Amino acid sequence: MSDKKDSATEQLIKDTAKRLFFSEGKFNATTQEIADAAGVNRTLINYYFRSRDKLFDIVFEDAQERELQRGEMIVTSNLPFKEKISKYLDFFFEESKKYPYLEMYMVTQVNQGYCFKDEEKMSSLLDKFYLQIALEMENGNLPKMRPEQFLINFISLTSFPVSMRPLLQKSMGYGDEAFDKLLEERKQVVMDTLFKS
Repeated sequence: MSDKKDSATEQLIKDTAKRLFFSEGKFNATTQEIADAAGVNRTLINYYFRSRDKLFDIVFEDAQERELQRGEMIVTSNLPFKEKISKYLDFFFEESKKYPYLEMYMVTQVNQGYCFKDEEKMSSLLDKFYLQIALEMENGNLPKMRPEQFLINFISLTSFPVSMRPLLQKSMGYGDEAFDKLLEERKQVVMDTLFKS
């Protein structure tokens, strides 16, 4: 019984840290702020995670795992290429509503020297994706370019408006609801930009 309670408390702390970092953009939240938001004693964070940095590492690894899962969703799906890109965009933009600061957090962490834990798996996924892109180009479904350029376009069109949301929203004078609407329209813009028809 106490094991269940312990794992529930540990999960509560992780979920709270994710919410503070990814939903609210509070990357510098202190151990006390995380504990207060979770409704637990600060010593429990040290008990479960030993330190705030260790909690950060675990949350970052979870975020990396989500990135790999998203990559696998595209590469391993048996759907036609255009359809799986469309499904990925649905997932990506839905996730960005829940965690609007996730992309920014990932960039921040990589800039501070963190890298993908499983770089070999990521590299293998990319190679498979490049092959799928090249086949689509060969079949005339995509404009011809280096597959890496297609990937950069794909990432830029999706991630940029999400990771730059605070700046874009402020400079464009958009409130949360108006910007959410803009992002909802974004999927079709991305599809129309990437695909010939």
